[in-house]
Amino acid sequence: MDNLYIYLIMALLPISALMLMIQVNPYQALVIRGILGAIAVLSYIILGAADVALTEGLMGTMLGVALYIIAVRSSFVMRLGVIQEDEKNTEEDPNFDNIKNQIKQVINNFYLRLELIYFSEQELLKKSFNDKQIHGYVLKNNQLDNKYLLNIRTKRLFDILQEGIKSDQLFIGYQIDAKENQDQYLEYVKNNAN
Repeated sequence: MDNLYIYLIMALLPISALMLMIQVNPYQALVIRGILGAIAVLSYIILGAADVALTEGLMGTMLGVALYIIAVRSSFVMRLGVIQEDEKNTEEDPNFDNIKNQIKQVINNFYLRLELIYFSEQELLKKSFNDKQIHGYVLKNNQLDNKYLLNIRTKRLFDILQEGIKSDQLFIGYQIDAKENQDQYLEYVKNNAN
């Protein structure tokens, strides 16, 4: 009966590990990972292994969670390129604001953040796209009645956005090199409109 608290603390280890495994939200999983580490530290202290508890507390819990935070924060970002001149025009353009809000709403369901990267000219934008520095870009096209073109490099992001965004002001394309063949690109966009 005196050791009941030890059994209760030890029972929390597999319970918190199971909660960690079934967690879908990466941010909540980080919190549960911290709790799991704290329970492990408490278990080691109760069992008389203070050196192991100190190592687990410093390395396994604190450093591990800090590195996971950095990894999750940097990898759950969708970088979208926009031309610099469009930055001024987008303040006045409700269509772009609506498109940006729709993109945010769709990717928030997958715990992603939207980061707009502004470029001074279209060639730099396309180079960054081809060099895989951005996941996609948005361009306003005069040949398509000033509608926006969203070109996505990653297939999974393309599928998510294609399914989630319903806008008559936006055409979504997948890995199309508009620089090489603009006419083919426009034809593709017209044929694959939402």
